[in-house]
Amino acid sequence: MILVTGATGNLGNATINSLLNKGIPANNIAALVRDESKSADLQSKGVHVRVGDYQNFESLKSAFQGVEKLLLISSSSEITHRFMQHKNVINAAKETGVSHIIYTSFNMKDLRGSIMVADVDYHADTSEYLKQIAVPYTLMSNTMYADMIPIISGNNILDEGISIPAGNGKTPFLPITEMAEALAVVLTTSGHENKEYVIAAETAFSFAEIADIISEITGTTIAYNQTEIMSYVAQLVQLGVSNDDAEYLARYAGAIAKGEFDTNQSDVKQLLGRSPISLRDFLRSIYGK
Repeated sequence: MILVTGATGNLGNATINSLLNKGIPANNIAALVRDESKSADLQSKGVHVRVGDYQNFESLKSAFQGVEKLLLISSSSEITHRFMQHKNVINAAKETGVSHIIYTSFNMKDLRGSIMVADVDYHADTSEYLKQIAVPYTLMSNTMYADMIPIISGNNILDEGISIPAGNGKTPFLPITEMAEALAVVLTTSGHENKEYVIAAETAFSFAEIADIISEITGTTIAYNQTEIMSYVAQLVQLGVSNDDAEYLARYAGAIAKGEFDTNQSDVKQLLGRSPISLRDFLRSIYGK
């Protein structure tokens, strides 16, 4: 039995779809959800839905019964709680006999040395704890989602251009569907125990280059505006993002500007047996309509 946590989130749901597309029977897949009322789609596919909360150790132990491989998708709750929640998942998995834990970590040059260390060091804490707990693990160090580009680039970029304080820093953006397929490979094939993979595109792009690509796709000149941090936060808030989340995304922009995501590493081709979808093709799927 394969269990996917965060199953109603973007990456969790996409991973379950990838598992099903690979021919894994739905009755061999379990989905951990906090709110069963949000799992109708999963249930309609025949996936086992198990209710559990990262904060509730007993609920996790109950949900993990009979599970062989567990995908721990990093928590989306308050950052200060995330490492303890991950420890709960890992400890419950060990206690119930899970034989392999796959964790979605984060790909940066140095998590501990990042300018946004307070936002990301729980990934390093979780990875270190997994290595100490004596359960076979796989670390999937994910880059930033390509799917975030339209969200973090500004309002109405086709008319107003891209506005983000990301300097000339480059990021190997990768679509969620590609990350999900890589996860599905690790969950369904052998030989991945106690290994670490970088899940990123083979080429990194700056936002100036992204603006050029979208310009080519649309036939319209898209400007790249390196806005100031405070203006960027206000821009996101105007789009409906909370102030805390806007400041969080602004810190990501600062890390991009410093080149912290440009690690020049990718194991996606090794896992998928093909190169990942190019950023140009991904952007064409969004802006080429």
